[in-house]
Amino acid sequence: MKVLVATSIYPTRENPSRGTFVRTQVEYLKRAGVEVELLLLRGPSRKLMYPKAVLELRRRLAAGSIDLVHAHYSYVGIVARTQWRVPVVVSYCGDDLLGTMNVRGKQTLFSRFAVFAGRVLSHQVDGVIVKSRGMADRLKRKKDVYVIPHEVDFELFRPMDREQARIALGLDLHKKYLLFAASPDIPVKRFPLARHVVDRLRQQNSQVELLVVHKEPQDRLPFFMNACDALLFTSYQEGSPNVVKQAMACNLPMVSTDVGDVREIIGQTDGCYICEPDVQDFTARLADILRHNQRTQGRKQVQHLSGPAVAQRIIQVYEHVLRNHSGRAAHRTQTGQLLPQVNPTDRSWN
Repeated sequence: MKVLVATSIYPTRENPSRGTFVRTQVEYLKRAGVEVELLLLRGPSRKLMYPKAVLELRRRLAAGSIDLVHAHYSYVGIVARTQWRVPVVVSYCGDDLLGTMNVRGKQTLFSRFAVFAGRVLSHQVDGVIVKSRGMADRLKRKKDVYVIPHEVDFELFRPMDREQARIALGLDLHKKYLLFAASPDIPVKRFPLARHVVDRLRQQNSQVELLVVHKEPQDRLPFFMNACDALLFTSYQEGSPNVVKQAMACNLPMVSTDVGDVREIIGQTDGCYICEPDVQDFTARLADILRHNQRTQGRKQVQHLSGPAVAQRIIQVYEHVLRNHSGRAAHRTQTGQLLPQVNPTDRSWN
């Protein structure tokens, strides 16, 4: 099986954290025996990037033996669906179905159009992957919609000795560090709430410090997760936030808003809490975590999201889509027309 993975997000030297989850998934698919070719949409101008990608897609399909195109994000999915030669699977990753938030937690006007386009696209492709059931609920389409959260690289994200992690990062061995693993400039991450919570905690304990980490290479992120005392996750909305799953794999305590699949991911794990987006509630939960100074057993809770396990789920999607596509193609050859699709069957995984 040869799959063309098309994406506009992938790690670069300038931004090594961008799209690391796509790269991780590609690597595990390769390990599982899938032949993967990359189509990276890059360029200084979006107006030119997508038309160029359409031409490059046609060139790749004409030159190679591509069986299927897997596009990450709906915008790239539109490019992938400009051809009907091979089937298309689209992974919706978050705001392409949920919308982009402004600083007030409201959906921007442009993103409403983008969400609408993404929903229309879902009816034109052969398979749809979403990251949470909440995202699946945003689609009218129910057939061939698969709920598959992104995997966790357990080889990379693993528990380490806290003191050694702090020494490696040059951090103080005695402070209480809270991790905010996102850019403060992204409105949906709701950084002002995190800042207010830490300000309140510092009134109780001057040793508390907020570590804002983004644009770090992925292989450094586990050091921060092991060096810190807790993860502070304050988003307005999410699909299936990778940083929460990665923190669970490192046994890092956390306090999070009730967004995406976070409640499902943390389950009943001691030291991991869901809170209302309220300074007082966050402060109380974090103060409790800092007082007990214990790691969690979160790694056990996310074992089903290992790279090999998720790769097999995605391969099953590919195989199902290819079977359907081959069947329709065979019937079209015999009759000259395409039969309607079979009755919907929901094939989703937790």
